[in-house]
Amino acid sequence: MKIMRVGIMSREAYKGRTIAIAQGKYKPEEDEPKVWFESIKSLAQVLSNENQELLRLIIEHEPKSLSELEKISHRRKSNLSRTLKTLENYGIVSLNREGGRVIPVVEATDFKVEFGLDAFAH
Repeated sequence: MKIMRVGIMSREAYKGRTIAIAQGKYKPEEDEPKVWFESIKSLAQVLSNENQELLRLIIEHEPKSLSELEKISHRRKSNLSRTLKTLENYGIVSLNREGGRVIPVVEATDFKVEFGLDAFAH
């Protein structure tokens, strides 16, 4: 089980947080999320039921290429590439390149979500 801590914070609050960190006014705690979403809706889009199923297929079948994943998932390679790149941007999967093939590996299987009022928006 690989747990990923994710946070939800508005763009304005995230910007304020980033500035506070850069100015040395705020030091993130060690256990704070490293991955942030702008809203619960954006988190739900990335971790949709369809994408959760895709992650399960990757874990169960360990495909050695996108072509193999295409056959297993019944999704087009172009759709898979887009989805996997998004998941990679959030650190949920890694896309390992070997001999011209792209091998997807799931990096996070469980998610802890944290959110609250926008403390950095002001």
